[in-house]
Amino acid sequence: MKLSTRVAYNTIIQIVGKILSTILGLIIVAVMTRYLGQTGFGEYTTVITFLSFFAILADLGLTLVTAQSISAVTQKSQENFILGNLFGLRLVSAFIFLSLGPLLVTFFPYEHNIKIGVLLASFSFFFIALNQVFIGLFQKYLRLDKAAIAEVASRIFLLLAVIISIELNFGLVGILIVTSLASAFSFLINYFFSRKFARIKIIFDFKYWRIILSKSWPLAITILFNLIYLKTDTLLLSLIKRPSSLGLIAEVGIYGAAYKVIDVLVTLPFMFAGIILPILTLRWSQNDKEGFKNILQKTFDIMIILALPMVAGTQFIAEKMMNAIAGPDFSSSGPVLQILILAAAIIFLGCMFAHAIIAIGEQKKIISAYIFTALTAVIGYFIFIPAYSYFGAAWVTIYSELTIAFASAYIIFKYAGFRPKYTIFLKSLIASLIMSLILYITKNYISQNLIMMLTTAGVTYFLALYFLKGIAKEDVLVLLNK
Repeated sequence: MKLSTRVAYNTIIQIVGKILSTILGLIIVAVMTRYLGQTGFGEYTTVITFLSFFAILADLGLTLVTAQSISAVTQKSQENFILGNLFGLRLVSAFIFLSLGPLLVTFFPYEHNIKIGVLLASFSFFFIALNQVFIGLFQKYLRLDKAAIAEVASRIFLLLAVIISIELNFGLVGILIVTSLASAFSFLINYFFSRKFARIKIIFDFKYWRIILSKSWPLAITILFNLIYLKTDTLLLSLIKRPSSLGLIAEVGIYGAAYKVIDVLVTLPFMFAGIILPILTLRWSQNDKEGFKNILQKTFDIMIILALPMVAGTQFIAEKMMNAIAGPDFSSSGPVLQILILAAAIIFLGCMFAHAIIAIGEQKKIISAYIFTALTAVIGYFIFIPAYSYFGAAWVTIYSELTIAFASAYIIFKYAGFRPKYTIFLKSLIASLIMSLILYITKNYISQNLIMMLTTAGVTYFLALYFLKGIAKEDVLVLLNK
């Protein structure tokens, strides 16, 4: 099977899998928010956010290094050796850092429910950490369909388990227990699939671990500071005292519901970047700079085509979307989503440049930008959260993503000579404006029907983009290997 066909197959399977897992994820959120309410979902969000810091520390940058380390290896024995060490190092780091979460949360002014929740959810993060080694393996062989199957299966498992937990009225504790079970289920499926490509055994070769860490520490630092500016907002929302008619944790719930939608949306660019990373790495290692630039330009165009209408359309449907997803109690999440969707669009573009930096091996060059962004964002949170609550947090998040995106683009321009062409950007922008105009004109007729609004927006946008020749038939044929 030719490379273009394999990429197309992986992309199609990943998109189908991601659509299914997204739908299942949104259904799970809908069930949970309606059961837990603003305060309960705020507790859930606080638990997950708190543990995210320890999960990133446990990652040590190994998720992205896995694909990079084995992408050019041809001997099975060497590949198994590398994967075994990555798995062993991941196992140790996950155990050490995730054990700190339940210990340190006892010193925070949280309710007992949250502290118990951190202990229970730490098992979920443990299995998620181990899963990442398999993802790197699937990336190399362009068989991310296996990861997609595992993800969809675990989402189905989680949905059924959450429903049973709610029927038995186990509360937040029950939901966190079944979340951990779903993560363990996903791990087992991925392990089963991985055996077709490699025999992964736990290896403790400390000398080789030092080699791995020498590659991963720049990524670990950037990911850590990335987490600081991404997740500190939710953590500080749960801790900073301010005038609030709802209560701090309830406001976390409102913000967290909107952020959950963003988390679901941004899985798409990271999924696509994961498929493209081994190819970019290979092109760069072969000194095929034109091929590298060509692939990066096409991915940039695809992200533009998806991101611009997403921002424009959300301005019209945000409140109805939050009502449909999370229930009437979370209608106030709509205005938050209208702001955060800008951050999601920036992530769509920025993550492609961030992965390209990894492909050319210039991870260290971006560290200072992450440190600067994290420090300034935290200062921004302390200034704007007390005054503007979750709205202040949302705008600081946009600032953070924009800063990193520009820094990543600059590094790629400087070290790879890539300068994006903006032809598709302009055509997509015009198509998005046409779509927005149609939505505005027809709002009195279709505004009460979310499905009708989404359909009208999608059809209008892609028709406009087609007539503007923003979607090239030739590119589609190339992907299909015709």
